[in-house]
Amino acid sequence: MHLYPNTTSSSDNVTELILIRHGETDWNTDQRIQGHIDIALNRTGLAQAAAIGKRFDNDRIDVLVSSDLRRAMQTMAPVAEGRDLPVLPDQRWRERHLGILQGKTREEAQRDVPHAYDVFRSRFPGAELEGGESLNAFATRVVDALTELIETHRNKRVVVVTHGGVLDIAYRHATGMALEEARTFTIHNASVNTFRVEGSKFVLADWGDISHLPDKLAMDEI
Repeated sequence: MHLYPNTTSSSDNVTELILIRHGETDWNTDQRIQGHIDIALNRTGLAQAAAIGKRFDNDRIDVLVSSDLRRAMQTMAPVAEGRDLPVLPDQRWRERHLGILQGKTREEAQRDVPHAYDVFRSRFPGAELEGGESLNAFATRVVDALTELIETHRNKRVVVVTHGGVLDIAYRHATGMALEEARTFTIHNASVNTFRVEGSKFVLADWGDISHLPDKLAMDEI
């Protein structure tokens, strides 16, 4: 979903946040709920990460930030390679903590812990998820992390590797879409999603770009 031309900004007066979803894991392909469980990329995910690295080979990047979970850090590694920039790991960019749902497939969750699964599926922002974060708490964490990143790195080009749920919140924050609304947009593994700060507004500039992935590595949301 390309909203505006996907150009590399060279202006010193633009704050640009490029949020990348981590590459594929075996749990993605199994549709197993990961949350905070620290799962590594699979072979496809590592190839996707390498393709992301090549995409940014000649691009200016000022700051590198990543969720501290392994699948995110592995995705960031090819982007960081050859740059004199530290990768700043930050737990606030982790996926939503999904409590007792973590480690289960959706079918297992629906069968074994139906109440928790119903809370997850309901998208009711204030509903408490056993052992995990409510949607409200998760959204607050993500928006706080976004706000701090913007304030700390004004007029910089920042690349963040994160997770699908975080991207969902960022999209809603930029577009004004309510937390309880059903998702109407796709979140691809290894996708590049660009946001900019225009005046006091956080705006979505480009969404779901997987043009850097060969067809065999371009997966639908899983």
